[in-house]
Amino acid sequence: MVKLLIPVLLLLATLTGCSGLKPISSTGSNKRAPVETHNTAAKKPATSKKEPKFLDDISATGSAENKKEAATKNKNAAKDEVADTRRENNYSNKTSSVEKASAIQLKYSILLNMEVEMLANDKLLEHVDEWYGTRYKMGGTTKSGIDCSAFTQAVYLSAFAVALPRTAKEQYYSAHIISATQLKEGDLVFFNTRGGISHVGIYLQNNKFIHASTSLGVTVSDMYDPYYVKHFIGAGRIDKPAQNE
Repeated sequence: MVKLLIPVLLLLATLTGCSGLKPISSTGSNKRAPVETHNTAAKKPATSKKEPKFLDDISATGSAENKKEAATKNKNAAKDEVADTRRENNYSNKTSSVEKASAIQLKYSILLNMEVEMLANDKLLEHVDEWYGTRYKMGGTTKSGIDCSAFTQAVYLSAFAVALPRTAKEQYYSAHIISATQLKEGDLVFFNTRGGISHVGIYLQNNKFIHASTSLGVTVSDMYDPYYVKHFIGAGRIDKPAQNE
């Protein structure tokens, strides 16, 4: 009886083992889908590789342009800084010059419409200013009244230790005639106001001269005033001692 049961049990064991293999086989076939999904995903990096390359190109170009723009901005900023520094230095120098300027320099910087630091010949300015505002008087030679040639004569004597002839005509012929473009501070300028060489003044700077005007007395006038342009005859230079040049 036992011997008969043994084959039966073996048969049952065999059948049970075969049926147990089916789920394993079925499970293995179900795992193929994830494998295909994995293969599909593996192909995607080929597309994604192109994108970083394209982005890299844009980044490189943008970087070069940004560097160029930044360099230009830095260059302009440097120029602005230099310009600001120069303006500050110029302002500082002008402020310093004004602070150090004498009352005569300040006065004539306004009369001549010039920067005060350009007025270096204080000696001449001081001597002409002694007569500034003196009324005109034909034939006069004093502070109570003076004419044009007596004014130039007095200034030349005190400022340059040079004795000029008395009349405008005599002063013209004693001077070296020069072009109006060669005028320097202290030169003489001559005009025909009453026929011939009848008026004289002393050139200062910036096309301005000082003279004894018949209407205003000793004053500063502009060479380019229409009246003086019309009556201008010429300019003359008088030899002066070396220390007075």
